[in-house]
Amino acid sequence: MRPRGRFAPSPTGPLHKGSLVAALASWLDARAQGGQWLVRIEDVDTPRCVPGAAEHILQQLARCGLLPDEPPLWQSTRHEAYAQALAQLVQSGLAYPCSCSRQDIARALAAQGLEHQRHGERVYPGTCRQGLQGGQPRAWRLRTDLHPTLSTPLYWHDRRLGAQHQCVSTAVGDFVLKRADGLWAYQLAVVVDDAAQGITHIVRGEDLADNTARQIGLQQCLGMPTPQYLHTPLVLAADGHKLSKQNGAAELDLSDPLAALHSAAAALGLPPQPSASTANSLADWLAWAVSAWANLYVRR
Repeated sequence: MRPRGRFAPSPTGPLHKGSLVAALASWLDARAQGGQWLVRIEDVDTPRCVPGAAEHILQQLARCGLLPDEPPLWQSTRHEAYAQALAQLVQSGLAYPCSCSRQDIARALAAQGLEHQRHGERVYPGTCRQGLQGGQPRAWRLRTDLHPTLSTPLYWHDRRLGAQHQCVSTAVGDFVLKRADGLWAYQLAVVVDDAAQGITHIVRGEDLADNTARQIGLQQCLGMPTPQYLHTPLVLAADGHKLSKQNGAAELDLSDPLAALHSAAAALGLPPQPSASTANSLADWLAWAVSAWANLYVRR
């Protein structure tokens, strides 16, 4: 099967330096393997989406020479596919409705003597596994105690980070598939769409590495294939935190696209371009970068 990669931005604002790193890495990986590169607009979280941002992101990518091989897929058109996946999980006894609020979960964990660590997961205690007990359904969750991929340590290989493992049941608990506000959760949407688009290689930022075990588990539950994973280094802000739209990252300066791409390549650990092969055009530079990426992650 021909390799297929993807870049999946959320249209909550324009691309910044960090998001160009992820876009370039996924494009280089697909091209280095003679594969196809797709773009998916992850606009399922509609309250956070900014009007016109998706179109602007596509223009930014094009200015850098990063053109998808197929028309972009918009998650906002995929509700029926997500509903079918949830119905499949419900029918197999792996998904259930949940009436718990964040406060309910916090109280239940506190009653067990478990304090929430800042930036850590609130491991769902399974309160609604056996029924709502008079409560009103708010969200839908995946039962992680009934499937061996989720209830025991899962091991996988990251092409950059190496050997990885996590037991989803104990590290995360029964995670949300459909949110209390009626919106589809990222974990379900990304798994369904990767399968529908035939994605074989996922290249994305290291901040998403912790999601991998949940997504592999969901793939197993739904009978979907598991892609290969590579998580790229993060671009950090001055305060040491990940550069992101949420913390005010500036829009990518594309007055000189080649300069922006050079910066992204350096963040990815690509070697400096030999002076003898200095690119005179965007196409020349991208061709050199594909070869450099292949030496790092494909030919070894």
